[in-house]
Amino acid sequence: MDKLLKVRARQKSKKPEFNRHDSHKKKRLSTSWRKPRGIHNKLGAQVSAKGKLVRPGFGSPRAVKGFHPSGYREILVRNMADLQKAEGYAVRMASTLGRKKRTEIEAKAAEMNLKILNPKTLESKTGGD
Repeated sequence: MDKLLKVRARQKSKKPEFNRHDSHKKKRLSTSWRKPRGIHNKLGAQVSAKGKLVRPGFGSPRAVKGFHPSGYREILVRNMADLQKAEGYAVRMASTLGRKKRTEIEAKAAEMNLKILNPKTLESKTGGD
């Protein structure tokens, strides 16, 4: 598993940024990838200077697809019941959680020896209430 995560990191470091064609020229276009479909589009014609098209060869190894860089598979937790299903996962707490429920979930996750990807404990906060 660690070997495949290293392979993925090496692949991703060589992977080009797949931005939407001409998104750097026009403010109204977002950079999110859209396949060029016109017959006069140079990116669609695969002119090398215009960038690369998204292809299956740029993907991660299937066994580590969707893993967090820490090596864990990620799960979103909204309540204590979700936390019970999180055995062997890294925990990402939902942004809609309040302080009370979040501290309860953090305490339970620490007891279960689970990694929390976005902790917001009171000790880590700077400044007072």
